Amino acid sequence: MNDRSARGFTLIEMMMALAIMGVLAAIALPMMSNSIKYEKISGDARDISNEISVAKMRAAAKFTQARIYADLSGNQFRLQTCNDPTTLPCQAWTTENSWVGLSSTTSFGYGTISSAPSNTQTTIGQGDTTPLPNPPPAFDGLCKDGSPLADVANTACVIFNSRGIPVTPAGSPTGGDALYITDGSFCYGVTVAATGFIRTWRTNVTSTPNWVLQ
Repeated sequence: MNDRSARGFTLIEMMMALAIMGVLAAIALPMMSNSIKYEKISGDARDISNEISVAKMRAAAKFTQARIYADLSGNQFRLQTCNDPTTLPCQAWTTENSWVGLSSTTSFGYGTISSAPSNTQTTIGQGDTTPLPNPPPAFDGLCKDGSPLADVANTACVIFNSRGIPVTPAGSPTGGDALYITDGSFCYGVTVAATGFIRTWRTNVTSTPNWVLQ
């Protein structure tokens, strides 16, 4: 007498099970990929915000200027302090740490976004874009080194003085600093107010963004 409870699965049953597993995998994998991508860019935004905070504190601790130097083409950034705080604008900088790289799916930029978060920059851009008086165009946001100061291509800097106030390369107070990163779907912006208050924002990549404070 055959024991029916000892029978295995039929080929049809196994194929049905595999088909169901395939459907579930097709649904789950894109969701998992998007989740991983989101975690990467949000982690990069936290790293930038933390490093800007450290630069602010380092400037006060060393009673000098400190800056975050972003290599826009290399998708990396690092902390630097001014060699000689008695000579401003600063002409030479000491690197405080090694390069911090962005995730493989993240790069510096803001895609097609045309406006910055409210009450931050007048003109969206990397680094400092505070309008200049007489004439009124904005700063280009580039880091500046040497004597006299010269633009460093494909860079952006956020600079603090010894009081923790964001300043221009020439040392004047400013409130137009920001660094933006994107993964093609989302954009994060880390902004610095004139008081030195640091905030992180997020929006979908669109020409009419909806910035949300994180």
